[in-house]
Amino acid sequence: MKAINIELDKSQFLKIINQLDDNDKLELFNELKKSLFLKRFNKLLKSTRTDELAMNEITKEVESVRKQRYEEGKQIF
Repeated sequence: MKAINIELDKSQFLKIINQLDDNDKLELFNELKKSLFLKRFNKLLKSTRTDELAMNEITKEVESVRKQRYEEGKQIF
């Protein structure tokens, strides 16, 4: 297949996308979602990274919440 390059501004691009049928739009959506997931996930990791918490502190908090929920009968299965 021979490739060609064309230049479109954003409004032209959106106009073309709006002309696609629903299946093609869904396929495009899924591809965009896949390509953006890793980027968004890494951004989240960077924004939540901290040296203020240690794994044992996190474990203690998790166990405390689990104990409280168990005592209150609010276990999640």
